[in-house]
Amino acid sequence: MPRYVMVIDQSRCVGCMACVVACKRENDVPAEHYRTRVVEMVRGEFPRLRSELRSELCNHCDRPPCVNICPTGASYKQADGTVQINHRKCVGCKACITACPYDVRYINEEHGYADKCSFCQHRLKEGKEPACVATCIGRSRMFGDLDDPNSEVSKILRENSGRVLKQEVGTKPNVYYINQFPRKS
Repeated sequence: MPRYVMVIDQSRCVGCMACVVACKRENDVPAEHYRTRVVEMVRGEFPRLRSELRSELCNHCDRPPCVNICPTGASYKQADGTVQINHRKCVGCKACITACPYDVRYINEEHGYADKCSFCQHRLKEGKEPACVATCIGRSRMFGDLDDPNSEVSKILRENSGRVLKQEVGTKPNVYYINQFPRKS
């Protein structure tokens, strides 16, 4: 069984938002919500400013608080390491949204259930990579099996210092960032 992770090379992101558009189209995400987003941050003091583009999405944590708090079992962790939502079981209580330290879940108002990035589970079943990865023109997003030592993500994380967001909360995220400047969260 694979253990899926995503690696994002921030030095390669050009801010084109193709990943956001591809995700919204592939997953029929309502206009006012996102399963993935690109955040621009500027640090420093003029004239020494640094800009950073950071893609943010569900971190498919090894210790997902959204799963533990879900009263119906709608949020669950699969054997492949991904965190998923069974929309038929979700009652829209928003407990998982509150529990997520990454603020990447939302309620699909039209259907009444929680939603988030699924690493495009439907595409994985067809042997395809997530839409955001397939569309990334800068090749800043990489996806694969961390347990396969020959996979692109395994090789990249061996060669680079991968960081995760909010390490201090103890969720053990499976989205890694490389080539970023130091930050607190």
